[in-house]
Amino acid sequence: MTDAAGSRTADWLVHLATQRKLSAHTVAAYGRDLDELARLADGRDWAAIGSADIRRYASKLHAAGQDGRTIARKLSAWRGFFDWLAEHVALPANPVDGVRAPKRAKSLPKALSVDDAVQLVATPARKAAAAPTSAELCNTAMFELLYSSGLRVSELCSLDLHYRKADGALPASTGWLERDNGEVIVTGKGNKMRRVPVGSAALAAIDAWLRVRPAPADGSAALFLNERGGRMAPRVVQTRLKAHALATGAPMHVHPHMLRHSFASHVLQSSGDLRAVQEMLGHASITSTQVYTALDFQHLAQVYDKAHPRAK
Repeated sequence: MTDAAGSRTADWLVHLATQRKLSAHTVAAYGRDLDELARLADGRDWAAIGSADIRRYASKLHAAGQDGRTIARKLSAWRGFFDWLAEHVALPANPVDGVRAPKRAKSLPKALSVDDAVQLVATPARKAAAAPTSAELCNTAMFELLYSSGLRVSELCSLDLHYRKADGALPASTGWLERDNGEVIVTGKGNKMRRVPVGSAALAAIDAWLRVRPAPADGSAALFLNERGGRMAPRVVQTRLKAHALATGAPMHVHPHMLRHSFASHVLQSSGDLRAVQEMLGHASITSTQVYTALDFQHLAQVYDKAHPRAK
């Protein structure tokens, strides 16, 4: 690459940092993407690179094992550079325009088996003879509810013990427990509110937690509380669930969204009612829910492989 081309690269990075006010981390990432383009171009001047070259470079990256998401990000960086370059030198066109990254393979969400999910939420992470602590009762209630109702962890943490009107600095409830109805009301993405049933095991766990739950330190009606009496945070739920899964011998790394996936997969396996699962998950589009039909097929395929004498 010529000295002039290298100077253009440096000037663009300065432009990103000073004019567009991008972070040093982002500017450094753009610099690495442009360095890779320079290596692929093998010394050619920027103005000599055409769309066919960019497509060939993207193909090389894909052949080298880079996924579609990574290549799409690099194409975006290259496109931005050539847009800027066109303001300083004569270019026939932006060579990255119209070039798309290879399609990304859609990965299926990971879900626990029915037995593993039940064992995870029902097994205490302590010796059987020991009395449960208040934190353990809170954990059990949270984990049972995540699996029972397929809540997002943010929805779980926003739950109040009951509906509460706005009061001073405290806003009105966006989610709450209706114990008598065996339901929770939650506000999901797009501020869409929905009702979701709560199973008997989760209700029993919540009742056990409520018997020891202290009054919230902040005066709110938060259902789940941390050690300081404040509303439970999603990150704390994630950390506690991970530790619980390790302590109870779960077969894989478990996070709150995996319990949501497990809920959806298991309800669909039993009922086959995709629309009902969509409503309970709060998906705006049935397309988002249809991924669980693939999980259901995976389950059936595994059963077939294990059970049918001529499967292998």
